[in-house]
Amino acid sequence: MSMTRRAFVKHSGVALFSTGMSAKSYSQIVGANDRIRLGLVGCGSRSEDHVSMVRIASKQSPVDVVAVCDLWNKARERRAAQVKKELNHDPATYQYLEQMLEREHLDGVMIATGDFQHAQLCMDVVKAGKDCYVEKPFANVLSEAKQARDVVKASSQVVQMGTQHRGQPYNIAVRDLVRSGRIGKIVNIEQEWHVNQERWRFVDVDTGISTERLQDKQMRWKEWLYDSPSQLREEDTDWKRWLLGKPSRPFDPHVYLEFRLYKEYSSGLFDQWLSHGCDLVHLWTDESYPVSVVSNGGIFAWPDGRENPDTCVTAITYPKGFLYTYKTTFGNSYRSFSRIQGRDGTIENHGGEGASLFVVTDEGGRQEFNGHHPLYNSIPLVAPPEDREQVVRVPGAPPPDSDGPDDVDAPHLLDWLKAMRSRKQPVATVDHGFSHSIVCIMAAQAYWSGKRLYWDPAKEEITDVPVAVTQSA
Repeated sequence: MSMTRRAFVKHSGVALFSTGMSAKSYSQIVGANDRIRLGLVGCGSRSEDHVSMVRIASKQSPVDVVAVCDLWNKARERRAAQVKKELNHDPATYQYLEQMLEREHLDGVMIATGDFQHAQLCMDVVKAGKDCYVEKPFANVLSEAKQARDVVKASSQVVQMGTQHRGQPYNIAVRDLVRSGRIGKIVNIEQEWHVNQERWRFVDVDTGISTERLQDKQMRWKEWLYDSPSQLREEDTDWKRWLLGKPSRPFDPHVYLEFRLYKEYSSGLFDQWLSHGCDLVHLWTDESYPVSVVSNGGIFAWPDGRENPDTCVTAITYPKGFLYTYKTTFGNSYRSFSRIQGRDGTIENHGGEGASLFVVTDEGGRQEFNGHHPLYNSIPLVAPPEDREQVVRVPGAPPPDSDGPDDVDAPHLLDWLKAMRSRKQPVATVDHGFSHSIVCIMAAQAYWSGKRLYWDPAKEEITDVPVAVTQSA
């Protein structure tokens, strides 16, 4: 048990060679008490959460942020200042990822860049022999999703997806309920996650926009938006490098910093929210790819020059024989929910993304009450005892609520750190990332094409022709 890493390498070189791990890769494995040294690439708002996650995690596991990287000087300076404040030291700063990856003392990289950059940067990190935490979506181009997955799986690196809800205790409890047969065969899953705000706009102006101006029904705030000076100047970044192979276009700070609104770089709601939603469906049902996808929606609440919809719905079928519908509007925030309907009961989640308040009930199942099918009964104000309605509880977990944990999810980071030390798979693997990417890519393509699309699992291709699928158990 006290054998050093040097002695372990000496006595087990054959075993290491047989696993495909090079001596260099093995030399980078960190022990239980070694400090894990992380670099951050992409210094926007999500990386702010990453720094806070590291600070919280460092109380349980030795970890630190030693470097930050961003093309834009102001962004990396802002993140370096946060590291100084929260972790009490000055990190190294880099404009380009390849510069940071040349550091000798760097164990892992957390990616929080534009959606369209995730897969390519993940490949760069893994090829450099570093472990990687990559935010969702894993990819939004199918060819890149397949290539990045293959690069990761051919390596010895530990890669964690930023789909943190997969590892949260209440979602795992729901998965176990479904597996147990408590509500019977799943036939339908619905998710409606709503807000009443514009989202992803106004992030690059020097002064904030007032609530009163946003509520101007004549939309005169659009003039304010486009007339206001941006913090981002072309000379302070590398616009061509930011495009990362996308078609050349004139510099636009709105596109750069509000990329989620523009379809060339993100599918917006599909990339950002459906990625979480379908990942939970995959967790709950043990599914990994769809049969077919169709989408609809539009810009109904915020006609502010965005290209991606502010309201959308997508309907997805799965091999086990159920329908999954995901819906969001940015124009009304009334009662978000998720609902899993089985032949023998229902599981309902009260709240939006991350909410931990689940209720399981026999209501909606095949039971007959007093000789009458429940369909014809009046809806009770309080569930009758026959429904066996229960709030899902997890011993040792925080009490369930309709908000759930916030995005500063230190346990998800700790899971990655643990996997880095053990060299085992984390809770959200590259395969899970590939699975949610398939759904998001198909949903976006279905929205823009107006077609019903199908997934061919043998060829790993998207087609508009039905593919023969054998329904799984």
